[in-house]
Amino acid sequence: MLKTILLSLLGIVATGIVVVLILAARKPDTFQVTRSIAINAAPDRIYPLIADFRAWNAWSPWEKKDPAMKRTFGGPETGVGATYAWAGDKNVGEGSMRITEAQVPGKLGLKLDFLKPFEAHNDVVFALTPQGQQTNVTWIMTGPTPFAAKIMHVFMDMDRMVGGDFETGLKAMKAAAERAA
Repeated sequence: MLKTILLSLLGIVATGIVVVLILAARKPDTFQVTRSIAINAAPDRIYPLIADFRAWNAWSPWEKKDPAMKRTFGGPETGVGATYAWAGDKNVGEGSMRITEAQVPGKLGLKLDFLKPFEAHNDVVFALTPQGQQTNVTWIMTGPTPFAAKIMHVFMDMDRMVGGDFETGLKAMKAAAERAA
């Protein structure tokens, strides 16, 4: 009787593992998280908040999650080659960013590399599109989804994990830019 119960439990666990692996295999090879906001300011008022990593303290949601994190800035203050590295608590982890594209004042591209809590290498774009008296700011993050990440994505959605932080950051960016305007 006990042997039958144990074999049944083992069969259920094995079936569950197989189902998770099949679901993971069906996940896309890349992910994208996108959020936008309309800001009552011209692109040239908003762009400096993004292009200078030192200005991120005014709006980045991760700056608020661990105010004690260690920050290192390198390269030029703004534009291509500017870098920002951080090491913080479990809420922000450890990683670095480097500006790879700067089209003043309409677009900024970044290479985002996480080291902790897990390694990941993503691309980030901020696009600023004037619309009358406002500027539409779109924050996009894309990256590869290796198989281990696909298994995690069976249980957690990247858009839900990061999208809320993007929304919080964009609202804070809006407040900072509109105060400056």
